[in-house]
Amino acid sequence: MSPQAAVRQAFRDECAQLSEVLRTLDPVDLDRPTDCPPWTVTELLAHVRTGAGRLADMLAAPAPARAQVDAARYFGAAKFTPEVDAARIQSARIDAGRGHAGPCGARPGLGADFDRAWRATIEAVDAHRLDRVVRTRHGDAMTVTEFLRTRVVEVGVHGLDLAAALDRPPWLTPAAGRVIAELLTGGRTLPAELGWDRLSLIVKATGRAARSRAEQAILDDAGIRLLSFGGNSSTPR
Repeated sequence: MSPQAAVRQAFRDECAQLSEVLRTLDPVDLDRPTDCPPWTVTELLAHVRTGAGRLADMLAAPAPARAQVDAARYFGAAKFTPEVDAARIQSARIDAGRGHAGPCGARPGLGADFDRAWRATIEAVDAHRLDRVVRTRHGDAMTVTEFLRTRVVEVGVHGLDLAAALDRPPWLTPAAGRVIAELLTGGRTLPAELGWDRLSLIVKATGRAARSRAEQAILDDAGIRLLSFGGNSSTPR
């Protein structure tokens, strides 16, 4: 499988897994707080749904002449200013308010919208070359594959937040875990003495669990600087 195809597969696998989880939620689950304050589970899901669906509209717009940003550079400080964060939080709350509780548990509007969003993205991706260039809402010119890589991070890492909020084991899929880990490490192999598996790497690199001083010293000695998100490693967007 090509690297481009692997990113597409990771996005599809992780979204399909989250869709399965959404079908199991009870109404009480949706109002639980998350570790992405001030969002509830419903609001975080609305945010993930929006992120998963962005690429379809981006592919419908004219293509920039060339890519200027890769996935690692996409997660820069400009994405995490107070103004951008405030708009992001408010947008998710507005989107979440469009759902309603139903007899089967989860708000059917939100679950169905997420399913439509990620499937529309896959359909749009499959209709274009993976080296086609798109422009993000922040103005970044990126290839489809590189932007889709950021969507794997979005769905996968926030999936960890949702699992924690719901008191469930993490459901991160192997394909998504590989893509996220490679991005966080820049493709470098971690020192064996860390003893981290892929999930440990992701939760520690993104601030979902603390790194000890000893662990950080091992990384420093190996010359490995893990990718963080705009200087705030706990909130990929």
